[in-house]
Formats: sequence, C-alpha cells, structure tokens
Amino acid sequence: MYSTLLVLHSIFRWLVLFALIFSVYKAFKGYYANSPFSAIDNKIRHWTATIAHVQLIIGMLLYAESPIVKYFFSNFTVSLETIDLSFFGLYHFLLMLAAIIVLTIGSAKAKRKATDKEKYRTMLIWFSLALLIIFISIPWPFSPIVNRPYIRIF
Repeated sequence: MYSTLLVLHSIFRWLVLFALIFSVYKAFKGYYANSPFSAIDNKIRHWTATIAHVQLIIGMLLYAESPIVKYFFSNFTVSLETIDLSFFGLYHFLLMLAAIIVLTIGSAKAKRKATDKEKYRTMLIWFSLALLIIFISIPWPFSPIVNRPYIRIF
C-alpha cells in the first residue's frame, strides 16, 4: 500500500501544481482585464481546491504509512537533527497542510466576494500564497536540502 500511495502522491502533485498555476493565471488575467467571473472561473476555483484536498488525503494516508515518519517519531530527538527525517516527519507535512488551509480559505473567500474583481483579486492573492508554500515544500530533485525524483514509479 505504501508504494502505491507514494506513486499516487508523486503523480498527483503535478495535477495540483497545474491546477494552481492555471488558477493563478486565470485570476491574474481576469483581474487585470476586468473580466466577468464566469461559471468556468468558478469551476476552476472549485476544482483547484478539490484536487488539492484529494492530494492532502493521499498525503495524510502516506504519512501514516511512511517508514520514514514512523522512524522519525520513534526516534524524535535524534531525528530532529537529521534534515531528511525532520523534513518528511515534520516540515513537509506542516507546510503542505498550511498551504491547503490557505488555499481553502482563499477559495471560500473568493466564492463569497460581491464583485468579480474582488473574486479574482482574492483568488490571485490566496492561491499565489498557497502555490509559494507548496513550491517551498516540495522535495525537488535539484534541492540542496532534501531531494526526490520528479515522479516516483513502483
């Protein structure tokens, strides 16, 4: 089960990134062009949050099954001194959770704004902040701190 979750989590991150980047682009374009906030824009807002929530669920299941996380908690004080263990045992989880919370708040606030410009502006600010947190929290292959491949395969 762990391997399957790891592959799903690895692949699904690209859906989250694509959806968030596309949402930020649409919000930016809509805000500066004074476009009406259409039903399509609302669906993009909604599905971006939904995709991120699915990734969070996969991530939480993976977190519960991860041998790295299990080792981290069984050797907590020693693990905090090891960047690889502390990143996956603590920082990655907390930062990604924070990103999803920011995204969810932004989605809910944008949905309730009165004007189209306010909806785009709210989406642009909150989704951009969530995207920044996610970019920081991903263990990119080029990261000098903790790195993993772009896609995990069985």
